[in-house]
Amino acid sequence: MTQIKNDHFLKALYRQPTPYTPVWMMRQAGRYLPEYRATRQKAGDFLSLCKNPNLATEVTLQPLDRYPLLDASILFSDILTVPDAMGCIWYASRKRCTSK
Repeated sequence: MTQIKNDHFLKALYRQPTPYTPVWMMRQAGRYLPEYRATRQKAGDFLSLCKNPNLATEVTLQPLDRYPLLDASILFSDILTVPDAMGCIWYASRKRCTSK
């Protein structure tokens, strides 16, 4: 079994004392990273990125690789995987809304 090197985040979840407030990054906050954009392009489309365990793992770990002081990263997924699993048809558009 792998030894946990930094368990501050887990201790904080259990309300145990930690030497500092743990810091983590959600996947959405990593969308600006060039490595995220490259991985998303490699996947072809967003849902394929969500459904590919290797690419989803890669995207989850990217912020930790870039910012070594982070204590955790939130597992990559998306709420749109739920309607997809239910058989609902949806699509994403790159068009942006603008206000007049």
